[in-house]
Amino acid sequence: MNMQLGNRSIGDGCPVFIVFEAGPTHDGLASAKRLVRCAAQAGADAVKFQILDPDRLVPDKTQMFSYEILLDKDTGERIEKTEPLYDILVRRCLTFDQWRQVKKYCDDLGIIFFSTAMFEDEVDFLMQIGSPTIKICSGDINHLPFIRYCAGTGAVIQLDTGNATIGEVERAFDEVLGTGNENVIIHNCPSGYPARFESINLKMIPTLKQMFGCPAAFSDHTPGWEMDIAAVALGANMVEKTITLDRTTPSVEHLFSIEPDEMNAFVASIRNLETALGTPRRRLGTEERNRGMGGRRSIVLKKDVKKDQAIDDSIIDYARPGTGMPPDMADVIANKRFTKDLKAGRFLDWGDFK
Repeated sequence: MNMQLGNRSIGDGCPVFIVFEAGPTHDGLASAKRLVRCAAQAGADAVKFQILDPDRLVPDKTQMFSYEILLDKDTGERIEKTEPLYDILVRRCLTFDQWRQVKKYCDDLGIIFFSTAMFEDEVDFLMQIGSPTIKICSGDINHLPFIRYCAGTGAVIQLDTGNATIGEVERAFDEVLGTGNENVIIHNCPSGYPARFESINLKMIPTLKQMFGCPAAFSDHTPGWEMDIAAVALGANMVEKTITLDRTTPSVEHLFSIEPDEMNAFVASIRNLETALGTPRRRLGTEERNRGMGGRRSIVLKKDVKKDQAIDDSIIDYARPGTGMPPDMADVIANKRFTKDLKAGRFLDWGDFK
């Protein structure tokens, strides 16, 4: 099933929808706009953020969170850092007025803005500013009242799966459909910051598409973009990659993000792969056919022949290029007679036979 997200189509047969995730890696309005500009200049389809209220979401300000940070880009040296989750979320918290400014900036640059929402008033706000989609984080996969509320807006619903069981994903999906909203995208979203390779399970992508009949996405939490390339090769209709202004920023998710000077290469890699994947059918263009003829062979005379002489294996050979009568016609012309005298080295054609 294909669907519209803004002015883009998502689904099989459509270009891969490229999302740059800036939600966890900005630290205020200025850096959020810088990341939007970088994403737009790189040719991404959308930039994603996270609208949240730390005081409502994490009332326990002593709840701790551990993650890795990158100390040196050249050596790859890392250390683990632990800090209150509340402090992490405060860094990425903007007011609704500031979010309006970010949305307008996206509109001005021609890139789609959307966000994860955590509460109903945030969903209402996203609808007010014209967001075409709402993303529901993996931690809310069992928050059925919230899922129903989001789906009731009619927006495209993106479901993150994280550590959810397939049964929980099915239940969340059914809740969306129960509202009459059939526009769903399901993300294969491995947990971890960064994700462990054994937890990524890229083979889930075709499974999700087959089970739910909707576009499948891959949310990447690994350094580089090898996993994104593999996801697209396995049929992902959308990829979401976290971006940062500096991977050594000592906060969560920067370590595995890509920087501005890598964003163009990321987009180009996805687009080149799409071209290379081609179609399930073998189709050769004129250039490929002409090039192939140079390596193929034609039936050629290795001896002089006389008019009315019958052709046999003793007087023919096979030589390049393949611009003459092809070798697979040898059985067809067996025992036919020549219409005229011919010299050795001639590439035969149908006019040479009676």
